[in-house]
Amino acid sequence: MLDNVEIENFGPLTEMAWSNVGKINLVIGANDSGKTFLLKALYSAVRTLEEYRRGDERRSAAEILAEKLYWTFQPEKIGDLVTKGANGPIQFSITMDDKLFRYGFGRDTTKKISPIENHVPPQDNNSVFLPAKEVLSLHRIILKSREQDQVFGFDDTYLDLARALRQLPNGGGKHTSFSKARKNLETIVGGKVEYDETAERWQFKKGNQKFPIGVTAEGVKKIAILDTLLGNRYLGEKSIVFIDEPESALHPSAISQLMDVVAELAERSIQFFLSSHSYFVVKKLFLIAQRKNMSIPIISANNTGWQYADLKHEMPDNPIINESIDLYKQEVGMALQ
Repeated sequence: MLDNVEIENFGPLTEMAWSNVGKINLVIGANDSGKTFLLKALYSAVRTLEEYRRGDERRSAAEILAEKLYWTFQPEKIGDLVTKGANGPIQFSITMDDKLFRYGFGRDTTKKISPIENHVPPQDNNSVFLPAKEVLSLHRIILKSREQDQVFGFDDTYLDLARALRQLPNGGGKHTSFSKARKNLETIVGGKVEYDETAERWQFKKGNQKFPIGVTAEGVKKIAILDTLLGNRYLGEKSIVFIDEPESALHPSAISQLMDVVAELAERSIQFFLSSHSYFVVKKLFLIAQRKNMSIPIISANNTGWQYADLKHEMPDNPIINESIDLYKQEVGMALQ
């Protein structure tokens, strides 16, 4: 499990130190505050560690990391990721199960990252990034644009996810510990998605009926993606799942049910990092933390930096909650006029 994060001069992340990382972690803040950037930075590091020394992979960790950063953030050169106006280079470090992975580089860096320090042993698990926009409708386009055309547009979070969705189920049966979560996911969407090998396209199956993926609701497709990754065993009990705006295209009741599934999977050892600006996500996770007596660290970007709290102990002051309270006060004020 990823358990500690320290970042300096990395794009909008000028300085942060997050030491109380848990099984479910929530990042909130205004637009352009660095929520998605943070998740992508963490994902790039985690995927580097998972690809290093896997199978016939011959690249060094530094080479994998440089390519992952380049295709995830898609700058002209990776040195452009250094915070504009910063006096120093990027400094990035995480610990996984108390083992350190650390790197740094300056604004003149093109392809070679140095220094890099890695004490994390080779990983046999897979992590995934679920972007705010679903990918099933764009699946073939994503693969073609990156694998054949090799052009910017869809970053590595989309490419990795598209490849993961096409992974055939591994041998050894199903993860029985995920069976309840999968049933709950399929209940939320009212069915499941399947890939038609003959037609080479995704479809939504509800009972005995099958529908083209293009006419299926976007929220349904987003949730079905998580079910698919559990079903084909791409995700396992040591995976880390990064979800950008889980509330996107979902009804509040579906958001609530999805957060229940996230909590259930977290109890089965999958770690989650969520970025959101939804009151429903924050409030639901707060209620889960209270009900289960579960630590759910939350960090919020503000004008002075990052505020750290734990939903197990409190609902911290934040713009999302404050805006909801302001709207309620306005409504009450209008009613009393």
